Amino acid sequence: MDITLARTFLSIVETQSFLRAAERLHVTQTTVSARVRTLEALLGRVLFVRNKRGAALTPAGERLLPHASMLVQVWERARQQVAVPGGSRTVLSVGCEISLWDPLLLQWLLWMRATAPQVAIRTEVGFPPDLLDKVADGVLDIAIAYAPQQRPRLRVELLIEEKLIMVTTAATPQLPRPEDYVYVDWGPDFAAQHDLAFPELSNAAVRAGLGPLGREYVVTAGGTGYFRHDVVRAHLASGRLRRVPDTPEFLYPAYAVYAAGADRQTLEPALTGLRTVARGEAPATARASPATPKAAPRAQPRPAPPARQNPRKR
Repeated sequence: MDITLARTFLSIVETQSFLRAAERLHVTQTTVSARVRTLEALLGRVLFVRNKRGAALTPAGERLLPHASMLVQVWERARQQVAVPGGSRTVLSVGCEISLWDPLLLQWLLWMRATAPQVAIRTEVGFPPDLLDKVADGVLDIAIAYAPQQRPRLRVELLIEEKLIMVTTAATPQLPRPEDYVYVDWGPDFAAQHDLAFPELSNAAVRAGLGPLGREYVVTAGGTGYFRHDVVRAHLASGRLRRVPDTPEFLYPAYAVYAAGADRQTLEPALTGLRTVARGEAPATARASPATPKAAPRAQPRPAPPARQNPRKR
């Protein structure tokens, strides 16, 4: 069966619509319908029943679903393994949500290179729906995401129960004025809870769509905002940032998502690394992060030059 036909079939199953599948695949609805007709002709069975609510699988379509999923994943795995760099035994592809890569993905990369150097690694950063699509299609082995949607062919594992806390550069921490506040977009759930807790901060002077950008702005220019506790921990310890008392914390857990039929032997080292890093148990080399630079070594004082004798006193 053509891989393109299998991808089209799976896209319709995921979206429950020929139109939405066409939009996802960047083709016309006519093309999607033609591919389904070709696939049904090859199998000699009707795969979908179309109605006002979209497209539903027939019993034959239900039986095809696991095989189509496996076919796409096997193809992607074969494509990646053919391109394995010299000296490596396998390739692992991992994607991470934009708001979670710093410092989790870097720490995991360092851990993997130290403990599994025989594994070649491909990483990317993106948005949750795209990352989950790629896991389902076999393009990615693992996706790291916040609050991922449940899908029938994917497994979701909790990595860390992170929390968002309000911090400030002010010497006397207190609720900020809108002109001193930096609003970071941590997703729709955070937005809903934040608006209930702080309606007066809805018109913040600065809005950042990326956590690291908002954090570095606050550290550099001053201000107040909500950031992930693990990322600002070093700044809190150094006194560069301070927690604003009596403000709510918002949960921001991170999950690992992978295909239900994935090769566990390939995934287990990577999952072990993610669990280890998420628990903060990685070795020192895997905890280095641009957000927590090492202090520069102190300059050793130079020895004083020998005293010059006065020639007149010789």
